[in-house]
Amino acid sequence: MTHDIDTAPTTGIGEMLISSRSLDEYRSMFNLTDVDLSRTILDCPGGAAGFTSAVNRLGGDVTACDMAYFDRETEQLAVVAVAETDRGNRYIRAHAEHYDWTFFADPDEHARVRRQAVEEFAADIRRHPRRYVAGRLPSLPFPDAAFDLVLSSHLLFSYSDRLDHTFHLDAIRELMRVARGELRVFPLVVSGSSVRYPRVDELLTDLRNHDIAGEVVEVDYRFQRGAHHMLVCRHITSHAPEAAGSA
Repeated sequence: MTHDIDTAPTTGIGEMLISSRSLDEYRSMFNLTDVDLSRTILDCPGGAAGFTSAVNRLGGDVTACDMAYFDRETEQLAVVAVAETDRGNRYIRAHAEHYDWTFFADPDEHARVRRQAVEEFAADIRRHPRRYVAGRLPSLPFPDAAFDLVLSSHLLFSYSDRLDHTFHLDAIRELMRVARGELRVFPLVVSGSSVRYPRVDELLTDLRNHDIAGEVVEVDYRFQRGAHHMLVCRHITSHAPEAAGSA
């Protein structure tokens, strides 16, 4: 099944942002442990995050996947990513009251950390382009159960003003198809607001009908107001393979 994704500005930040978050942000957003980081990980959408570079440099195994990697040369993508980082920071400065300045002290620190992450991304995609795979949900270019852990941030739920319920269901099913163990999705609120996606309970029921158990879990990350929960999904069927390194 294919879906038309409306990327035109509607509410909130406008067009879908190619974001550039750091390893520390990922740890906090997804409650990631050192054991988690030792697993085979897919970051989808990976955007211009420094996560893939940072974890692989520490000896991990992370692959990033994003539709932003289609039809762009590496140098062009790096330029776009820097511009997107600046766009995100301008939005935050204009709406500072919508943010909890706990993880970041202020907009200046946000700009510094995000710029460092995008520079790390740009350097890494030049050196290791195969770590960055072009793909578009809900159809990914990976075999079944290819990853121990799948992470997905700031697409699902964040853009529910333009991505419908069917897309959310199909995207999560596809992310679970390539996951041996868990899928973690963050956050559960619409971009530019503190409003949680109103059909979470319905989505959990729909997922269970497809042998996927979903649980809403609080995380340590505090930045966008109201955005401090992730959705953790696991396979229900007893024959599903366990994640490597799990207890």
